[in-house]
Amino acid sequence: MQILELLWENGNRNIVYTCHMNQSDLARKLQITRQALGIHVKRLRERGLLQIGRGFVNVTEEGLKAFGFQSNPVIVTVRISPQSRQEAFRRVKLLPVLEVFRVTGEVDLVLIVHQENLDYVLEMLSGIPGVVDTRSFVTMEVPSHEYDNSLQQ
Repeated sequence: MQILELLWENGNRNIVYTCHMNQSDLARKLQITRQALGIHVKRLRERGLLQIGRGFVNVTEEGLKAFGFQSNPVIVTVRISPQSRQEAFRRVKLLPVLEVFRVTGEVDLVLIVHQENLDYVLEMLSGIPGVVDTRSFVTMEVPSHEYDNSLQQ
């Protein structure tokens, strides 16, 4: 456990998309040779855009930004009628959201959603019995990694 704690204390939270595909399959899908893929992957790894391992490829947050993916999340708060909370929570967890938090206070749930999924998530939330209110907050800025590290010290 000590190693996990050390890594957590010295790490940063990043968005990473994982594709469970080996390099041979990836080369075949791209219709290039395995050797040509190796050259491209090496360049992308050196630039911090990809992480590669046995049977998977991670596209890093920097990689997502390189092809125009907007990674600033949307925060959605959800109020649910008391008698519907358990069923609504079960259904919300099935939505395409990054994270779901049950919270105390004026709202019952806080969702972290990708911007491109916001309309769909709000539409689905409106169809869940017991959801009485939603509010959306589109983030404008995500702290830089330097800022994240300074908070941990």
